[in-house]
Amino acid sequence: MENNTFNSPTLLLEGLKVTSDNFYPVFLFFFFSYLFIMVSNAGVLVLIWLEQSLHQPMYILFCNLPINDIMGNTIMIPRLMWDMLVQPHERLIGYSECVVQAYSTHMFGTMSNNILIIMAFDRYVAICNPLRYGSIMSRRMVMWLTVSAWAVAFFLVSILLGLTIRLSRCRSLITNPFCDNASLFKLSCESVVANNVYGLTFTVVLYTFSIGSMVLTYSKITVVCMTSKSKSLNTKAFVTCSTHLTVYLIMLGSSMLIIFLHRFPEYSDYRKIASILFHVIPGGLNPIVYGLQSKEIRRFLSNMFIGKQKVWPSI
Repeated sequence: MENNTFNSPTLLLEGLKVTSDNFYPVFLFFFFSYLFIMVSNAGVLVLIWLEQSLHQPMYILFCNLPINDIMGNTIMIPRLMWDMLVQPHERLIGYSECVVQAYSTHMFGTMSNNILIIMAFDRYVAICNPLRYGSIMSRRMVMWLTVSAWAVAFFLVSILLGLTIRLSRCRSLITNPFCDNASLFKLSCESVVANNVYGLTFTVVLYTFSIGSMVLTYSKITVVCMTSKSKSLNTKAFVTCSTHLTVYLIMLGSSMLIIFLHRFPEYSDYRKIASILFHVIPGGLNPIVYGLQSKEIRRFLSNMFIGKQKVWPSI
């Protein structure tokens, strides 16, 4: 497809540059990664839904994370694997489908931050105001935090993509393995100053608020733990906060790597791989981290798979 088609309804994806020697390892990596992400995240959702003891604000808020991981990876990985199976000139995608994929990709990144921000608030209330935790983190508050997180992401990403779809297109080649906002507005020959300014402002505000919220929250939690003589409180804070902080650092590290590689055009291939791993790594590690470090989830799994095997009473 020529890369000079005006407002073409069909676009061509560059896809991944995979050699014949690396095709099977790369394809199988994405296949099993996607399979694991679907099974593990869906399993966590079902587990929280079935187990009454997990119907707590922390786990209800956490449910947003596997939902986001499932949606973010489903919109990208199957399409990526399909493009690996066809010839480069056959990697065609409709403009509307490309916009939907770009929208979902940016919703995934924005929601990853928003979900961890509201979960940080939950940890702050639980540790710094334990006596008021039940009244503050009511069902209404949990619903309000969840709706607010999705609504803010929807609003910000809608503006981001709205500024792009208004542009006419004079190119049709997406120089990326999947569609995102930058790849779409680069198809235009018009001025994209507004897109660059809003995109940069969006990124700076999102990560400034995200990092600032984490620093403020964990600073206050640290102060409370250092001044508290309760060993049980400190142990609870360490377990729950280390889980949340680990998940956040995985997400932040993955996204910062992409932003860093954007500054070096000569490493564009590495940036493309990093942008894919930004979906895959958190989506695969999040259920593992919460599953291994959550006492309630470990207890439930232990009772399910081990408890039934105990037929002799303890002496």
